[in-house]
Amino acid sequence: MIAVDPSLLALLFSVALLAGALDAIAGGGALLTIPALLLTGLDPVVAIATSKAQSSFGNASACAYFARRGFYGWRRGLAIALVAAGFGALGALLITFVPRRVLIAAVPLVLIGVALYFAFGHRPREGERRARLAFPRFVALVIPPLALYDGVFGPGTGMFMMMAFVLLNGRHIVDANAQTKLSNTSSNLGAFLSFLASGHIEWRIAAVMIVGAVAGGQLGSHLALRHGARIIRPVVVVFCCVLAVKLLADPANPLRMWVMSLVR
Repeated sequence: MIAVDPSLLALLFSVALLAGALDAIAGGGALLTIPALLLTGLDPVVAIATSKAQSSFGNASACAYFARRGFYGWRRGLAIALVAAGFGALGALLITFVPRRVLIAAVPLVLIGVALYFAFGHRPREGERRARLAFPRFVALVIPPLALYDGVFGPGTGMFMMMAFVLLNGRHIVDANAQTKLSNTSSNLGAFLSFLASGHIEWRIAAVMIVGAVAGGQLGSHLALRHGARIIRPVVVVFCCVLAVKLLADPANPLRMWVMSLVR
């Protein structure tokens, strides 16, 4: 058991506050929380579990903010929540059977694609928006694989989900962000409950970080609604690139190993 002093808790509160705001705007808060938790000396599994605990509450806070402003109809919201929660839980159960090396190699390429789309893709006017997939098909065909991925691996899920809502369901980027928060919160629930049951969460730290994440979720949601695409789009682009670079920087990344073998 690590020693937890007030200065460390204050630092982790600040990290969770910033990560919660980032998650509410675009996603990617785990880029901040997991490294910070690992630096405290926590076991990697405990660090991931503790990060998942605080991010679950942070995303729920962002959801509540968007719900108060009328972004969720109860029928559609319930459909997204149930499907995402079910497949997120299934992903957590299948985690030992999925070839993670394939995911680790593929995700940076997909993230770069998402960044390019939000940076340079066509930005339709309201009258030009149309859903390529009707809502029932979108929930049946798109939500399950993304929620499953969130349960199995996770990095970049919010950014992938936001692009899907914009590109396939015809949503405005602010509405897409709100729907993404609902889906992420639901798919996170299964993993959180699994970690809770296994006792991997370091609650002395998680309790403080949850307070920061909830406050950050409110702050980030407010900024996303106030500034809309002007803040969401650049944050998505930047953090897609940052996450892609972080994954590729790992010497054990299969894609990096393949590229290095070609240039030698």
